Amino acid sequence: MTLPRDYRGQTCALARSMEVVGERWTLLILRDAFYGVRRFGEFAAHLGVPRAVLTDRLTTLTEAGVLERRPETGTGRREVYGLTPKGVALWPAVRALTAWGEEFHAADGGPRRVFLHAGDETPLDADGQCTGCGTAVPVADVVVAPGPGLAPAAPDADPVTAALARPHRLLTPLLRPPLTTAPSGRPTRGPQR
Repeated sequence: MTLPRDYRGQTCALARSMEVVGERWTLLILRDAFYGVRRFGEFAAHLGVPRAVLTDRLTTLTEAGVLERRPETGTGRREVYGLTPKGVALWPAVRALTAWGEEFHAADGGPRRVFLHAGDETPLDADGQCTGCGTAVPVADVVVAPGPGLAPAAPDADPVTAALARPHRLLTPLLRPPLTTAPSGRPTRGPQR
């Protein structure tokens, strides 16, 4: 029997929120969107999620106004996904679930990724405050960096895994379209038309 997508009979805000973000893979898709993953293929390769499931989850998040789908700058041919202000507002929940997982289900060797304040490169605490200056750090000023538990990327790692082996500011595109040469001989981003 297939589980329904809604929580009939539940009228609380948590149940309504779970209808948007509570399905398997959804929070990992959101995590990757915060990391700067933008393209369908990047989500699919990094998460190993079945393409039909990914399509469904991205559609749900887009219809709910958490993600937006737009043409990729400079290519005009591909579409990318980005967090909307409504999606960015989910950062405290994603951060809190990550901190909870690190506390109660820690990986061997320590956290795989750590969050730092871009202003002073100091770690954030579980509440998202900078341990150096005490500031509550907004998501746009958070850097995700490799932690002590992150194994080196394998030579055949997907591009997202390889890129996350270096510090990266959240909400900025993690991967850029490849450079191509325009008919004028000047390099451009994206495929030629």
